Amino acid sequence: MNIANKVTVLRIVLIPVFLVFLLTDIGIIGQYTAIALFILAALTDLLDGYLARSKNLVTDFGKIMDAVADKLLVCAALIALVELSMIPSWVVIVIISRDFLLTAFRTLAASKNIIIAADKIGKIKTTFQIIMIVYLMFMFNAPFLVLAGNVLIGLVLLLTIASAVNYIFKNRTVLQLENI
Repeated sequence: MNIANKVTVLRIVLIPVFLVFLLTDIGIIGQYTAIALFILAALTDLLDGYLARSKNLVTDFGKIMDAVADKLLVCAALIALVELSMIPSWVVIVIISRDFLLTAFRTLAASKNIIIAADKIGKIKTTFQIIMIVYLMFMFNAPFLVLAGNVLIGLVLLLTIASAVNYIFKNRTVLQLENI
């Protein structure tokens, strides 16, 4: 296993550790440790991508597991934030449903030898998801920040829906009846 793939695996290993600190009532130190671990895990996505591209370490394992690690990290954080009443469950359902929908769409495309790469709006969506999650975790100690948190949640919802529509529209030939 090359170094880029090890960094991807590290992101997955950090998830339960992050969740323990986030969901265990051990005070402000636990909250800030959870935030730091989430940020560290999110940054490993940049690091593994950089290592894979710059050192020519791109592998099939990395292509698949990098995306899985990203989804696991974001989904775990969002579900935990529902548990902590920091985000409505319906918002998380929309976000996770988009991911399942596009995974199915990409699988269908791949069965027709069509590769759908990540695009700019999807990367922007992921960036704002991470910003929103970190912001919501900081809100534990500052309830007066709720309005800005709600604005971020709304923005992430818009980006989530827009990115799904964009992926499907740009690749609509996958859905032509003769391709199904």
